[in-house]
Amino acid sequence: MVTLLNMIRTAVQEDSTTRTVTSAVKSALRPILKTVAACVTLGTGNSLGPEGPSVEIGAFVAKGVGVLFDRKSERKLSLKASGSAAGISSGFNAAVAGCFFALESVLWPSPVESSLSLTNTTSMVILSAVIASVISEIGLGSQPAFAVPIYDFRSPSELPLYLLLGILCGLVSVGLTKCTSLMLLVFDGVERNIGISKEVFPIVGGLTVGLMALVYPEILYWGFQNVDTLLESRPLSNSLSVDLLLQVLVAKVLATSICRASGLVGGYYAPSLFIGAATGMAYGKILSYLVSESNPLFHLSVLEVASPQAYGLVGMAATLAGVCQVPLTSALLLFELTQDYRIVLPLLGAVGLSSLITSDKTRKQSIDNTKDSKDGKFAATLPERYSKYSTPDVIELNRTNICELESSLCLDGDLDDDASYFADEILVSQAMRTKYVTALMNNSLTEVVSLMLEEKQTCALIVDDNDQFLGRLTLDQIQQFIQSSIKNGRKSQVLRVSELCSSYGEGCLFSWKVTPNMDLSSALTLMNRHNMSQLAVILEDGDHRGCPVGLLDRESIDLACRAFAAWRGLDWLHTQEEFRN
Repeated sequence: MVTLLNMIRTAVQEDSTTRTVTSAVKSALRPILKTVAACVTLGTGNSLGPEGPSVEIGAFVAKGVGVLFDRKSERKLSLKASGSAAGISSGFNAAVAGCFFALESVLWPSPVESSLSLTNTTSMVILSAVIASVISEIGLGSQPAFAVPIYDFRSPSELPLYLLLGILCGLVSVGLTKCTSLMLLVFDGVERNIGISKEVFPIVGGLTVGLMALVYPEILYWGFQNVDTLLESRPLSNSLSVDLLLQVLVAKVLATSICRASGLVGGYYAPSLFIGAATGMAYGKILSYLVSESNPLFHLSVLEVASPQAYGLVGMAATLAGVCQVPLTSALLLFELTQDYRIVLPLLGAVGLSSLITSDKTRKQSIDNTKDSKDGKFAATLPERYSKYSTPDVIELNRTNICELESSLCLDGDLDDDASYFADEILVSQAMRTKYVTALMNNSLTEVVSLMLEEKQTCALIVDDNDQFLGRLTLDQIQQFIQSSIKNGRKSQVLRVSELCSSYGEGCLFSWKVTPNMDLSSALTLMNRHNMSQLAVILEDGDHRGCPVGLLDRESIDLACRAFAAWRGLDWLHTQEEFRN
């Protein structure tokens, strides 16, 4: 069913580029189809969550409100933040967490001038979150998203143990990212080498997860009942051993990665909470065992530790913060659900360390320490879009923030001005530049720089002898390589592209790329997430598959969006004139 819905979304995307009266209806149909695909994905138990789609629904409704009632560009960001807050607030029945999600994911990353005053925007966000939470309570009841177990805290001396748990959850979050990257590479390799169409991947993903669930049924999505099982918060619930908790943890990470890589539709909040609960419970039980074994020897009350459930709760928030880079939202979500001030201090410590470990800044520093000329822009992430215009082709290595998988959880990269508001209706092929610089591996850097100057470009596309795309070479990289060569006393008179790529390792050979059928909104999201100015446009099928056909940059995107907005305005004036006549 998800495969069929994705195929329909692809057809609607292609048809919506024609300027007809029904283009607006088709544009509105795409998120509805995606929502239905998410319902099917989650309703059949696949290992994803509903929070991402809920946020996208809220953002889409806010966009519709802006189009119908207020077309001022400065208010669109405020509406988007309000819709996003409503999505989280209704999903968890936690209005405060919804407000802070909007602040962390939408408002703070956005320029100040793109929104109304902070007071007005905050008022809109709070009101939207409260209304969504009230309506959610009317329809679903006032119970929290998951049952909070009975737990206790023994002493402040446990704080170092919670900090260690935060580090562990950060490492688990990185592991989830790496596993998802690997699964996307696997599916991409299957498509490229075997020729299996990506439209059938959701079938493969669902079948694989179903087979895994025969052994570990806990990995399926049951709402938050499986989280309650891990936390042992339900009456008569069976206690899982440490060994089984670790097995379920590994299986859940693998199942979630397969679901996302195969194109099934859903979010990462629910899987993150499950993985965090399993990590925290296993950690807490190991601590309890060690303390029970050592306490008879020392008879020290300071060795007493809290129940595993306390570590399970903190692990949930720490893993969510590490995976989606929303530390305040994670901390406030758990505090709002537990309503216990005692949990705040260990919670903030664990959440802060987990978020720090998985943050882009920390990862970038780590890369810089291991590779002198690496600059952090070559970070791996995974595409969020599931239809034809977003394929696993857009893959790189070394990304740690899996939140980039989910455009609905990282809304800061969306469109700001009124012209680019139509970018989801324009294809890359309509905006790309057809004149660009290409370079072979044996070309000298002097030749490449000369071509860049001639074409007034700041990057070149690296190709092989068969014109197959290999990577992207920027002027900044060349300058850094020259400085590194001078510093190392390189004696070679002719510096070549191959030497620069060797020094960068995988940096040059795994670069962002888009396809002609991708929409500009997706391309802009990639650019904004990774602070890039250009993207290579690569063919994805036919005899020239893998060959570059254009270069997409911000100036060409802005030109195409403004032209489309102007065309829409002229068409509206023409329609009004015909109506009067």
